[in-house]
Amino acid sequence: MVMLREVLTQAGNEGVAVGHFNVSDLVTLKAVFESATDENVPVVVGVSEGERQFFGLRQIVALVKSLREEYSLPIFLNADHTHSMANAIEVAKAGVDWIVFDLSILPLEENIRQTKAAVEALKSIRPEILVEGEIGDIGSGSEIHDAAPDLRKGLTTAGEAKQFVEETKVDTLAPAVGNMHGMLKSMVAGKAKKRLDIERIRQIKEQTHIFMTLHGASGTDDEDLRKAIGAGITVVHINTEVRIAWRYGMDAALSSQPKEIVPYKVLPPVVESVKAVVTPRLALFSL
Repeated sequence: MVMLREVLTQAGNEGVAVGHFNVSDLVTLKAVFESATDENVPVVVGVSEGERQFFGLRQIVALVKSLREEYSLPIFLNADHTHSMANAIEVAKAGVDWIVFDLSILPLEENIRQTKAAVEALKSIRPEILVEGEIGDIGSGSEIHDAAPDLRKGLTTAGEAKQFVEETKVDTLAPAVGNMHGMLKSMVAGKAKKRLDIERIRQIKEQTHIFMTLHGASGTDDEDLRKAIGAGITVVHINTEVRIAWRYGMDAALSSQPKEIVPYKVLPPVVESVKAVVTPRLALFSL
């Protein structure tokens, strides 16, 4: 089976991106896997600290491994937004493919110091594991927000990115380039879109030559996403769009079957609702 690093390298060489979708339950995992199978593309599923606490760390590791082995689809597991060394070591030992070690709330020098230590510790446990670092401010919470925070002062500079990558030796970098976790109500209603700083992405790529991840991509303008991939983004994270599709699908399924109590009869429309979001995103990233 192909390794994650090989998948990212191939995506970069071909000028496409790998889709990353957070999952909280078997419904969303099933939807993401089926969408990737339909499109015949690699995919990454992510679980934040809260999501893996709910799902079960060893359980989601086993499920993703079983899907990869049984169906020979390159599906990988990312421990998204891990905020402590203890948690990072736990997920590395459990067998995840990738860890986002996120100390972006700290001053840059302290973020560098702790991330460098984390890379060294995690690579000593499993040399093949990928470690991502994050710098800049992209807000918090894959939720629906009333108003957007002012993130202009937290944008990542090419100089900061170069220093961070050279000193920490991370495998992938998550910069702040106009992206934001969560979505505004106006975005959910289709009245607004996130816009990205494409030139900033290009400058960071030129200075670092590293795989770059776009977090908080839900609600982003499609053309901006394509331009971002062309400028150097290798992985695109979608979470809030998946959560909204799950909720809308569940509401519709329960409304249309008010007396049904069998989960496997209620849940298929929810899977299809999530797939209706994931499949077009995967197609867009692969154009």
